[in-house]
Amino acid sequence: MSDHESGSDEPGLGLDLPAQPLEKSAAASPYRVLARKYRPQSFAELIGQDAMVRTLGNAIASGRIAHAFLLTGVRGVGKTSTARLVAKALNCIGPDGRGGPTIDPCGVCEPCVAIAEGRHIDVTEMDAASHTGVDDVREIIEAVRYSAVSARFKIYIIDEVHMLSKNAFNALLKTLEEPPAHVKFLFATTEVNKVPVTVLSRCQRFDLRRIPADALAAHFARIAEIEQVEIEPEALAVIARAAEGSARDGLSLLDQAIAHGSGEVTAVAVREMLGLADRGRIRRLLSVLLSGDGAATLAELDEAQALGVEPATLLRGLLDQLHSASRTKAGAARDIMASEEERALNEQLASTLGWSALHRLWQMLLKGLSDVALAPDPNEAAAMVLLRIVHAADLPDPAALLTRLQSGGEGSAPASVSTRAPSPTAPPRMEAASPPAAAPAPAPEPATPSAPAGFAQLVDLLETRGKALRAVQLRNQVGLIRYAPGELALKPLQPLGAGFARELEADLRGVLGQPWQVVLGDGSAEPSLQQQDKMAEERDREAILREPTVAAVLSAYPNATLESVTRKDSNHA
Repeated sequence: MSDHESGSDEPGLGLDLPAQPLEKSAAASPYRVLARKYRPQSFAELIGQDAMVRTLGNAIASGRIAHAFLLTGVRGVGKTSTARLVAKALNCIGPDGRGGPTIDPCGVCEPCVAIAEGRHIDVTEMDAASHTGVDDVREIIEAVRYSAVSARFKIYIIDEVHMLSKNAFNALLKTLEEPPAHVKFLFATTEVNKVPVTVLSRCQRFDLRRIPADALAAHFARIAEIEQVEIEPEALAVIARAAEGSARDGLSLLDQAIAHGSGEVTAVAVREMLGLADRGRIRRLLSVLLSGDGAATLAELDEAQALGVEPATLLRGLLDQLHSASRTKAGAARDIMASEEERALNEQLASTLGWSALHRLWQMLLKGLSDVALAPDPNEAAAMVLLRIVHAADLPDPAALLTRLQSGGEGSAPASVSTRAPSPTAPPRMEAASPPAAAPAPAPEPATPSAPAGFAQLVDLLETRGKALRAVQLRNQVGLIRYAPGELALKPLQPLGAGFARELEADLRGVLGQPWQVVLGDGSAEPSLQQQDKMAEERDREAILREPTVAAVLSAYPNATLESVTRKDSNHA
């Protein structure tokens, strides 16, 4: 389940060598870590990649075997292990020596054993992280011309293929597109975005997924049973969560936990090992923050600094605690990595803090984390961030402040403290105070009953009668010179086309049932209806900003802005 192993003392082109045969006695062999000892030796042992195994099995059974495979995914999900299993599957000859390619290699024939031990002459592994140049690839290009010595296919496994240089990739392209029938390429990478698309297009790609935590926990439980280690189910769950979908990372943590617990692994010990146990300091700091006690907050910060805790680590811990409390408030499943004390605090915070308070605290801490990273003295920056939160704890939230202002309450929050703009929802009376929309120019002559009273009503009528595109042109691209029943003079503000006037006359005749004369001129004209709406909106905005309640809110929250204005007599904001 590894995509890259290092630290091997054995010679060879690749560093990712398979586990040695288990027949060697423990006394004669050095200790092998669990991540190497329990690497899968068959597709049945490869956990969490059922879709890929099924696709490969169908391809092998039908004989539709690609000449190049690209295996991608995060660390430790089984890319290199899968490549070796594919090499076994393609070269297995069965116990009787007469078998063909199979998704279930026997593991006992000479090709299977030799590939498992990393000594098969026709299966070459190359670590692209240390063999990046074109000369390394040229050796492969020259070797593919020769048939396999003893295997059915000559197979090249290139690990971390994205590390190859541009020239190396270019040298490989032609051979990769049209390799001899006896050659297969297997590429593994954690950063597929760095692989040129010209290479990607020549490979059959498999994305190996992160292994689910429950599958990892079950896998680790089986290994612990084989190793005769007593381990609590909750400890297995914590290790599986900490592995973040990587079997190799999880096995390394399990190895460490076994050593840490001297053969007996508990959830408490695992949390302590992972640094999850020292959350008491975070809980105490968050409690004094929410209480608004500045002296106690600084005392907690000074104590943490004396113990060598980084300020950024403290803020990240507070952010994590708030995130856990928010998940609890939203009804998410309990976090298995949290202790009972943390779960109790999450329940308390979820019940006592509203969503606005949680979000405001999150934003202030997140901003503070960037301040700590940029400040010359991170400790001083952390102290100022926490004092800012202590001071903000006494402030009403924007909704409460707005209610106080509307009811005639006195006082407002200091303008320099809030970092979050209030809700842009305007009080009900703002709408009534908005000035009416600018009226279009009055008709120079009385309108007949069959014609709209003004140009704006005429445009609305065309829109409601299925002439939406024509209405958009009249609203946005022309200015009104003169309007009368049966007569329309317009000034083009944008190019309209040679037949615009004739087409508009036809549309008006079809909608109103009477002939119309449309004239395009260059005289003095009103702004377009769109421009009139914008000017009316700006007047509305200025009127709203002069409202005493709004002015008080903006004084208390200088970073707040009026996002939009909606007029009751218009569909436009």
